[in-house]
Amino acid sequence: MTDDEFLATFEKCTLPSEQWTHAAHVRAAFLIANQSSWSEALSSIRSRIQAYNAATDTPEAIDRGYHETITQAFMRLVYAANLQTGPHATAEQFCQRHPELLEKRALFAYYSRDRLMTWEAKREFIEPDLQPLPIVEIRTPD
Repeated sequence: MTDDEFLATFEKCTLPSEQWTHAAHVRAAFLIANQSSWSEALSSIRSRIQAYNAATDTPEAIDRGYHETITQAFMRLVYAANLQTGPHATAEQFCQRHPELLEKRALFAYYSRDRLMTWEAKREFIEPDLQPLPIVEIRTPD
């Protein structure tokens, strides 16, 4: 599936749930970040994940469903990586350049499990307790 096809199926909430993996989250984040300013990218990924979860009846649990801190933190990692090493023509190129982001545990370099896996962190963004997230440069899309 091409990047355009993938993003369209995600946006239409027709991507099969078994294909909505961590790697797919990173792919979607890259595709959105690549075409948007930081604030637009964050707003877009947030609303699209929430819409997808609602459409697929994803249950809300501490380790399932929408998680605000995980969404914002991963989006910041993806956005910053893309600014630092881009442009990347495809999500595949981006992921090959940044395999560390394909690891679900990547956020544990920034957050302790006790801080990240809380209902507070699920509801609202909380700052990391181990090291700061990268600072994202504000830019407008090309």
